[in-house]
Amino acid sequence: MRKTICVIDGQGGGIGKTLIKSLKAFYGESIEVWGLGTNAIATGQMLKAGANRGATGENAIVRSVMLADVIIGSISVTWANAMLGEVTPAMAEAVMSSPAPKILLPLTQEKVQMVGLISEPLPHMVKTVVEDKLKEVFNV
Repeated sequence: MRKTICVIDGQGGGIGKTLIKSLKAFYGESIEVWGLGTNAIATGQMLKAGANRGATGENAIVRSVMLADVIIGSISVTWANAMLGEVTPAMAEAVMSSPAPKILLPLTQEKVQMVGLISEPLPHMVKTVVEDKLKEVFNV
């Protein structure tokens, strides 16, 4: 049975698009990727990148993360009111309440500084997620 990976993104969908392209290139159709956008533009970008399914908005995210085998996104998807308010409190709560493991990229536009992290370009972080962290979660 294919694992379902929910990629969550907002704003312009660039992070989600990059993640999904890499996931599909590496795993092909052995996984099912759902692009969950806080807005329609983000969802559209993730669908163009190869997401198997896409959905937009609070209710779609709240419902879908409960069905996920893994959730991937920037750390901002766990913070109420992040992404200029696109991440609602209900979305953030649902992501954190989901039993699925979460793989979070330390990227944010918020006035938050995370200490102890090495700053890396997005392509390096995506490679680590796709080639290392996801294998750890799936135990392969």
